[in-house]
Formats: sequence, structure tokens, C-alpha cells
Amino acid sequence: MSRYSEKNYQEMVTELTRFAELKEEYGSEGVTEIIDDFKKIVIEKTALLKSLPVDERKRRNEPDDYQEILSLRPEGVRSMTDHLPKDYDSRLKGAFLARAAGCTLGAVVENWSVEKMEGFARKLKVPFPPVNYWPDVMDNLDTVRYIRGTMKDFILPYMDGVPVDDDISYVLTGLLILEKYGFDFTTTEVASIWNQYVPMAYTAERIALEYIKKGLSPLISGEDHNPYAQWIGAAIRSDAFAYACPGQPEKAAMMAYHDAYLTHRRNGIYGEMFFAAAQSAAFCTNSSLEAIAAGLTEIPEKCELAEAIRWALSVCHQFRDYHEARKAVDEKFPGMSTVHTINNACLVVFGLALGQDDPNQVISQTIALGMDNDCTAATAGSITGAVNGADSLQTKWVSPFRNKIHSYLNGIESFDIDDVLKRFKNLADRFYMSKTP
Repeated sequence: MSRYSEKNYQEMVTELTRFAELKEEYGSEGVTEIIDDFKKIVIEKTALLKSLPVDERKRRNEPDDYQEILSLRPEGVRSMTDHLPKDYDSRLKGAFLARAAGCTLGAVVENWSVEKMEGFARKLKVPFPPVNYWPDVMDNLDTVRYIRGTMKDFILPYMDGVPVDDDISYVLTGLLILEKYGFDFTTTEVASIWNQYVPMAYTAERIALEYIKKGLSPLISGEDHNPYAQWIGAAIRSDAFAYACPGQPEKAAMMAYHDAYLTHRRNGIYGEMFFAAAQSAAFCTNSSLEAIAAGLTEIPEKCELAEAIRWALSVCHQFRDYHEARKAVDEKFPGMSTVHTINNACLVVFGLALGQDDPNQVISQTIALGMDNDCTAATAGSITGAVNGADSLQTKWVSPFRNKIHSYLNGIESFDIDDVLKRFKNLADRFYMSKTP
């Protein structure tokens, strides 16, 4: 796969900007004209890129239409039970708390290189892969994060609840969608909840939010004008739909589709469908990798994400440590963005395998793999937490949360963890009652 990040053209643009600033400081003439010409070229070339035709063979294997997606799935168990799993409460608590723990641990070192993380751990004199939350941050403690939080909220001396973060807030947004619109909501209804509660976002979600605020159709905000349509943003929103429909991978994937369609296309959509299905299956299996295999049956068999996950499953037990696993992903997907759906999904599989399905080890190993590791550790934690239940998670990961979740959602500054779990349980009860003749 060819990618474009050698002498990174993004670095070239930055260098151009710095020279423009320097020459203005020196009083040079002609700087504005050069920059204006450059902007015109960028606009022209961006329009040209947008107009390029796609590979029709690949396109046939990667539809955006829901019914076409269903027609391209492999055989699978669409429903794993006809009643609420008897240990649902413990599995739900394990899934949510392990998700929160993975996210909180990863936020401090999000997208750092493996070498930078190792050096940070040496500086702090703590083990790596990490075995507890970080005792310090490299940047300013008071750096604002998601409107209402700061970086110090993520470290042990200051942590008082699950810190403000988009990964967790999107799970809560999913809860609000389900409570208001039920299990057959539309993408337009997702947009309505976003318009009410989501104040800011990044990449694909930012573009969708801008469309919503302008009153434009939410059904087109994930189209070709959105360059982030295959990034990880939808995949991190999958959990709520699995928690509300445990043991129902097809139904969870269907809801994830309608959520993802607001912001993503093709493998970006499949990422949320895949993880929703895997997380839902995790409530009815004793193996996280079995749950991953179940997730594969809910997305097109020949899409790029499915091919990547099958590769990850085929090699995941060969690696001795996180170094080997990360190297394999880098070599498999050279130059791919570190916040892409596909490479990060493979890291979730490797984190589960390296952690041997122990939530405490899975969180630690997935962080060590790097890339978008607050997202990957949260997703891996959610899967293994559902498989193993709340008692499998060590107290050190849970006690700093003090039953609180801090939020940047409009009008909701915090949630109680116990209340969130109760609300998901109510939804799951409603779902299974609706299935009863």
C-alpha cells in the first residue's frame, strides 16, 4: 500500500510557512504574493484529487449502503442468545471500566512513538509497558483538554473520576441516542443528539458537526469531501450499541452503521460495525479473539478492514512482545495515518493476544503498541472486560474513578458510573423484552 509521508509534504508546508514568517520578520517584499499563489495551487490540486475516480472493483467490495453491506458478509451467528446473559451486570461493568481505564492510561501518551513512551517511563522510573496510571505528564499539567478538563486529571496524584475525553463521551452520547430514539434510530436522529449535546469535535466528527450546525443534511457529511472518512473516529463510538444489545452482534452492528454513517464511509463505517459486533459477542463468549472473529462476520468479507483483521488473527500469536507486533503493523501498512481505522484495529487484536485476555495486561500491552492508543486500549479493554467481567479488573484501575465520569457534553458536566451502568441495563432489558413473543 502506497502512502505519502516520506519527506512529509506536511513538513514541507510547515517549512514554507516558517520561511514566510521569517522573511516577513526580515522585511522582505513579495511574501504575501508567494503565499497567495501557493494557496491557489493547493485549492486547485485538492479539487483535482476530489475528482479522481475510485477503483470500481474495490468499490464493489466496499459499499456504503446497508443492504449491500449485508449481502457481502460471510456466514455468521447473528444472534447468540434469546435472553439477557445471566452474568450481564458483571460483564457490562467490566467492559465499561476497562474501557475507561484504557482510555485514561492512553490519553497521556496518545500517538507517541514507542521509543518516546519508553523514554518517558524511564524518566519517571516506572515500568513499561505501564502497570498503573502515569504519575506525571510530559506537558503542562494545566493544558486544557476537551473544554472542561486538563492533563493533570489523567495522572494519579490528581485523578478524581474518569477524566474528560471524547472516547468516553461518545459512549455516553450513544446512551443518549438509545434512550431517546430506541434501537431503530436513524442517522438523522444521531445528528439531532449531536446538535444538542456535542460542543466540539475533531477530524471527521468536526466536519459532521459543522454540517449539522449549518443545517445541512447529515446524510452527506461523511461523503468524499470528508478526507477523514476512514479514520478511527467512528470505531471509538461502538460500545454503547453493544452494551444495549449484548449477544446480538448483527443488531449492534446495524445500530453502529447508522451512527457511523454520519461521519464516515467504507472502512470507517465498517470499523464501528466490526467493533460493535465484537463487543456484543464478547458478552456471550469466554474468548476475546472469538469475539473478534464474530465481529468479522458483520462486515463485507472482502473489504480492506476484514482482510487486515484476518491477517492480524493469523499472526497475533507469533509475537514475543509489543516491539515485534508494532513493527509488523508498520511494515504491513507503511505510511498509513496513525489514526486510521485499519492499522489501529490490528493493534487491538495484537493487544488482546499479547495480554492473553487478562484485562489488566491487555490495557498495558495495547498502550505499549502506540499509535492512537487511548482509543485502542479503550476498545480492547471493552472487549476483554466484557469477556472476563468486573472482578477480573484490578482495583488500581478502578478506585481513582470514584464512581464519577467527567463530561464535556452540553448541559451535562458529570455522570455517575453506577447510574450509567443501570441505564445500559435498562436498555438491555428493554431490548430482550421486545424480543419476547
